[in-house]
Amino acid sequence: MKSPLLAIMLTLSAAFPAVADVLKIKKDAPKQYVVKKGDTLWDISGIYLDEPWLWPELWQMNPQIDNPHLIYPGDALALIYDADGNPRLVINKGYRKLSPQGRITPKGRNAITTLPLEMIKPYISYEQAMNSDDIKGKPYILGANENTKTQTLGHILYAKGDLQVHKAYAIYHKGDPYTDLTGEILATRASFVGIARAFRSGDEHNGVPSSLRVESVKREIQQGDFLIPAMEGQMLPAYFNIHRPSEPVTGNIIASPRHVREFSTMDVVVLNLGSEQNIEEGHVLDLERQSPTVIDGPRGPRYPEDSSKYEKLLSDASQLFGGESDEENTTWTMPKEKVGELIVFKVYDKVSYALITKNQHPIRIGDIAVIH
Repeated sequence: MKSPLLAIMLTLSAAFPAVADVLKIKKDAPKQYVVKKGDTLWDISGIYLDEPWLWPELWQMNPQIDNPHLIYPGDALALIYDADGNPRLVINKGYRKLSPQGRITPKGRNAITTLPLEMIKPYISYEQAMNSDDIKGKPYILGANENTKTQTLGHILYAKGDLQVHKAYAIYHKGDPYTDLTGEILATRASFVGIARAFRSGDEHNGVPSSLRVESVKREIQQGDFLIPAMEGQMLPAYFNIHRPSEPVTGNIIASPRHVREFSTMDVVVLNLGSEQNIEEGHVLDLERQSPTVIDGPRGPRYPEDSSKYEKLLSDASQLFGGESDEENTTWTMPKEKVGELIVFKVYDKVSYALITKNQHPIRIGDIAVIH
């Protein structure tokens, strides 16, 4: 049985945009909802709102609870309206769930989380997106005290680099690069393989390696795997401030840590957006897709793959020379359409990891992450 996860509270930002109009509650939203084990604040907000990041607005002017983001399985949420007609969610104090009485335990550790931690924790704990030059400067594994493919608990590793005695180091394997749609390498994927603790310092200038003892292994430790201090880049944020970016932003889905090309709700994807584009943890972005071009010619409107070579040639010439078309062929560039939403939960310089929270169609590599 898994130990309870610490609550991640959805915090209100002072910069959170004010809502001029009354919040629009879904037509099929229930008047009362009983919180279940496994629920998240995001799940519940999606029951009542088409725009879940506006969840804090539902809790304004609620005198019943000190912290509206600490709610627990078994709590009953009631939908009411204040004197101004604004919808509010409150805890129904009159609700009593009939169940066998047992030992009383503190509720604090069982508060529901903002996002499903079981979905994103592996990418926080076991994934890094690092600059290749940074990786080159890290200490790395030279070998071990036994010539075996898999190093296990208690084995001794030797590393190039002066390590601090008694300090724990995370071992990472350098993976494939994350490449932009233009071909530019934005970062390199690094996968966690184990933990080792240094017990003997080295002297790199005199050819003496540092020594570490393996304390945990997730996958095979290989020669060349590099080291960084344990927990560096692995800390789960204490707070997710869910909000829209204040400025327009446009990027793309460029990869999936699971090496698949189509995704759905609760899948994790990699974006070609990072701190250099002012992306922050908690940013909510729309997902859009370019609708296919249509060539309208003598045989009627057709997609390019269904058109003749002559029609394609005229279409290419039309686009090349500024969109001009001949009398018989017109190229129609269709608009982009929204296909989903996602939340960014881990940010690096040029890339970020995001969780898909809504999709109308299968999400694909190349789909556009945008705020207009």
